Amino acid sequence: SELIKPYLGSKYKLTEVPRSLIFHMSQHSGPVNEIQWCPVREHSHMLLSASMDKTVKVWDAVDTGCCLSTYSCHSCAVRAARWSSCGRRILSGGFDSMLHLTDVETGKQIFSTKNEFRISVLKFHPTESNIFICGGFSPEVKAWDVRTSKVLRVYKAAVQQTLDILFLPEGREFLTSTDAVSRDSADRTVIAWDFQSAAKISNQIFHERYTCPSLTLHPKESVFVAQTNGNYMALFSAQRPYRINKKKRYEGHKVEGFAVGCEFSPDGTLLVTGSSDGKVFFYNYHTARIIRTLSAHKEACVSAIFHPVLPSLLATCDWAGEIKIWQ
Repeated sequence: SELIKPYLGSKYKLTEVPRSLIFHMSQHSGPVNEIQWCPVREHSHMLLSASMDKTVKVWDAVDTGCCLSTYSCHSCAVRAARWSSCGRRILSGGFDSMLHLTDVETGKQIFSTKNEFRISVLKFHPTESNIFICGGFSPEVKAWDVRTSKVLRVYKAAVQQTLDILFLPEGREFLTSTDAVSRDSADRTVIAWDFQSAAKISNQIFHERYTCPSLTLHPKESVFVAQTNGNYMALFSAQRPYRINKKKRYEGHKVEGFAVGCEFSPDGTLLVTGSSDGKVFFYNYHTARIIRTLSAHKEACVSAIFHPVLPSLLATCDWAGEIKIWQ
């Protein structure tokens, strides 16, 4: 993309809150569960989307707003899809319990396997590009190797479902958020794991009686944020023992049972989240105050993500199947 080229050599400048709608992309016929910018900076005009309409799509979301390709390898809703680190492959998992690794250019499956449970979250390891972790409607979380199509390790959590997975820097440890909230206890809501040994490091991280549908890591500081069904985001240390910061709570948006995602801007100054009422909320990371809200969608906005290279470019998606690009 010619628009991205001038920014590739320079350092990311300050993020501002986007004000205007650039593209409105509505070719999905079901809710969009997840969107992700291509991690290869030179190809970051491409946006990936996974939908309940059983498809995964790739869009040119910077220059034209057009759909570049549609992949229809799943027979049920696609809950999770991720770019590989090289940007040439897409990993997807869905309610058909299938895992597919698809070649972006040919559309062919490099790797396809039946998993034992319906998949709701996939994450590639940050340094080992052939390894990913898969979670869903099961007490187990699994690490897979795409080269051998085999499960490397199983992490046993004794919960109903894994909602999100977050690798901590270097990938030696990762967190899972689960729906293990019961009336008498709120342990196991967020669990920290040792990646290599599959041992639990801690399950006493978050003590409120809310589930956490999404987790996100700060790009510069050793902290992470958990989105909660209590209509606020909580801040934690990303170092053991992963203590909660009781002084900061990001509240004002609504979650209401949707898997609403949250993310930091690339410079770490803003925390952005969708909201079940269709709005996007921008919080000042340091003060936890709302800077602005954007009336982005008519239905629940489940994801809002800043572009990794172009300052202040934002993609949002919603429960009506729409994707919008803002700047």
